[in-house]
Parts: sequence; structure tokens; C-alpha cells
Amino acid sequence: MQAYDKLYIDGAWVPSAGSGSIDVHDSTNGEVIASIPAGTAADVDAAVAAARKAFATWSQTSPEERSKVLTRVAEGLGARTDEIATVVTREAGMPKWLSQMIQAGLPINSFNTAAQLAETYQYEETLGSSLVVKEPVGVVGAITPWNYPLHQIAAKVAYALGAGCTVVLKPSEVAPIDAFILAEVMNDAGLPAGVFNMVTGTGPEVGEAIAAHPDVDMVSFTGSTRAGRRVAEVASRTLKRVALELGGKSANVLLPDLDDETFEKAVRDGVGKAYLNSGQTCTALTRMLVPADRLADAERLAADEVATKFQPSDPFADGAMLGPLSSQAQVERVTTYIQKGIDEGAKLVVGGPERPQGEGLESGYYVQPTVFSEVRNDMTIAQEEIFGPVLSIIAYEDEDQAAAIANDSVYGLSGGVWSSDQEHAKAFARKIRTGQIEVNGGAFNPSAPFGGYKNSGYGREYGPFGFDEFLEVKSMQL
Repeated sequence: MQAYDKLYIDGAWVPSAGSGSIDVHDSTNGEVIASIPAGTAADVDAAVAAARKAFATWSQTSPEERSKVLTRVAEGLGARTDEIATVVTREAGMPKWLSQMIQAGLPINSFNTAAQLAETYQYEETLGSSLVVKEPVGVVGAITPWNYPLHQIAAKVAYALGAGCTVVLKPSEVAPIDAFILAEVMNDAGLPAGVFNMVTGTGPEVGEAIAAHPDVDMVSFTGSTRAGRRVAEVASRTLKRVALELGGKSANVLLPDLDDETFEKAVRDGVGKAYLNSGQTCTALTRMLVPADRLADAERLAADEVATKFQPSDPFADGAMLGPLSSQAQVERVTTYIQKGIDEGAKLVVGGPERPQGEGLESGYYVQPTVFSEVRNDMTIAQEEIFGPVLSIIAYEDEDQAAAIANDSVYGLSGGVWSSDQEHAKAFARKIRTGQIEVNGGAFNPSAPFGGYKNSGYGREYGPFGFDEFLEVKSMQL
């Protein structure tokens, strides 16, 4: 077991003001693989003071110099790609080969993109008799989740630093080891003291202290809608800027004009989009909407895709597609929802709440990949975010009803639409109130704006829109 006994504050590894620790568990077998400090409000005070002091200098550092530092961080992460992928697979359960591309690869992309934007961004423009300038917002508190831990950290930290802000990071206590790797890389990259600080701990202790702190100018939070509401509430007392990336219950609409071959492709793709990272993905396409006369075909194809491709396995095994969940708490949450679907009358196509059987699955946080059909959109499994490999297939009669069902959600983070005619698909996509939507399986773009409508939050991450989030606007009247 690795014991991490220090926090990263003001350019140094320092002990916590408290004496508590938090165990980190291996998703594949439940064993304790590390412990981290249970930080305190006093630790947050120290980190914020360091960030406030460093902001005076870092905000005035040239964009070119900030870009060089971020590039060095990207290179440092690149040198530790395999280590990062292994760590996140143990923390969150994503198959190792996918972790190398996503959990390790996307953070590197974020730091490289932020480095490029720092140099090329237009920080000022003339508007009539005014000079409009964009300046760093100040000290940013970044509170991040466990499902894509380093990726979500980089989405905030890289862009905030590139914009000239300083940062206090609270990574998830469920998946924090990757954040310690980042702090080591930051230190080796020669970042000035206080520009990046990390305090580990729980949300009620460290997260609340960050959100409430009067010297934190902005909080960027990714996590559950319930926790996001609390962050916004606490942050409102000091009227700081808040960006929230929260939950989702995204609809994947297969339109009636699909031929049999494309319909099969769409169903199989949809299962994968629901099950990526064992369904522990806020943008997971967990509601598949199909024409009523093709419901049986969708059930058959989805069941076959699960049987042939998405059986639970050791995430370090060759070709693994579905690993464990991140924690025992997640197992209990997901299986409770599966039982709720059964109790409310949904048709169980495959899966169920029982523990999956098989070699290597005797321990660890595994659940059965599950598909429900004949789901009504007012059922719990169609309305609430489950965060596990659970797909609900919902039948519709016509496109107007499909759009109404897709929009009948408190969330609005992602979605999908399939049509034989791309222009028709795009026209339908415009009807869906969601922050992003895949058209005919369009791939995730890490430079496009990412964020949600409704209870999925506000603010955008990645690319120029993500850079904008960390800048204030000032008008100089000339």
C-alpha cells in the first residue's frame, strides 16, 4: 500500500493540519491500495493564501511563458502515460487499454490545447471608443470527480493556468492517486510556488471550505447535481463565479428512416455509448429511443451486443470492454436501480441485480450489464442518473413524440440521433435541449465546448469556450 501523507501547497509537500486519512480501494478486488490525507479547512486556508499571493505574479506572466510551462506539464504526463492509465484503471475500473487513450491521453491533450490557446488567444479588442480586455478571474477552486479523474482535473486546471489564474484543487477522494502524479509533474515542470495547490479530503470538509472561501474568485465543479446545488449555494454567499458540470440522462434517438443495416449499427453503437467506463460517464446515452415497430429488433441486437462484447472482466485483460465499478457504494447504488426497474414493470432483457459469475469476478466491484425494454419515460430508471451499465430502451410512435420524450428530463447534458439523412438528423438534433449531441455516431471532440442545459449545470469546458470561463471582461473607455 502506498501512503501519501502530504498535501501540495505553495510549491512544497507539506503535512495536513489534521491527522485523519482516507483509504483508496482497488476496484478490481476491493483491497486498500493507498491512503491520503483527510485535509481540513485550515489546509484550504493555507492553499488559498498561497494561490492569492502567487496570482499577483502569475497573472502578469506572459502568455508565451505560461504556454511553455503547460507544454512541460503535458510532456511530463506523457512520460508517465502507462503509470497514469494503470492507476486510473485500479481507481475507477476502466479497461486499461481504454484508460491509456482516454484517462491518460485526454489530460495531455488538455494541457497542450491550453498551452496553444494561452499564446494565440485574443485578450483584447477595440469596440467603438472602448478597449475591451480579458483578464484572469483570479484564484480558482477546482473540485473534481472520480469517474474521469485526471481528465476532469486537466479540463479545469490546464485552462485556468493558461488564462493566468492560480488554482486550489480538491480531487475526488475515491480516485486521488492520479492527482498526486499531476502534482509531482507540476513541481518538476518548474511552476512557480502557489500557482497550483492540491488539498485532498472529503466534499463536506474540503469542498465546502473551497466553495465558501472569500479569497476564492471562482469555483469549477464537476459531480452530481445534488452536490452541484450545494456548491452553488455555498459559493453564492461570496458572489463568486461558479461553473458546474453535473449529471445527465441522455437520450439516443434512432429515427424511423434507418435501413436495417444502419439500425443494427446504431443499436450496437448505442450499447457501447451507454456502457463506456462501466456506465460511469455523465454523457452516457442511457435512454435508447426506437420506433415502436422495431422494439423487438432493438432488444435482440442489444442483447447480442452485451453477450458478445460487454461481459464483465478483469480490466487489465486483453480486449476487456467492461470492468468493475469504482466502489462498493456504486455497486449498491446501481443494483438498487436495477431492482427498481424490475419492480416498476420494465422488461428485463439481459442482466439483473445479482452479482455476475465468472473467473476473476469473485471479488471487486462488478455488476451485471443490464438492458431494460418496454420502459416508460416516467419510470425511475428513465429519469434518474444510475451511473452504471444499465440501458433503457423506450418505444415511440412518431418523431414528435421522440423529441418530447428526449426532452422530458431534468437533465440536458448530451444525446444522440441517427438518421439515413444527415441533414434530417441535424434538424432533429436542434430540437433537443442538450449541451452536445452526437449525429450518426459522431465522435467526441475534446476541443468543442462541453457542458449542459437545465440540471446538467452551466458553463463550458475545453477549447476556446473553456478558456473563456476563466477570464473576466473589462472595458476601458478611451
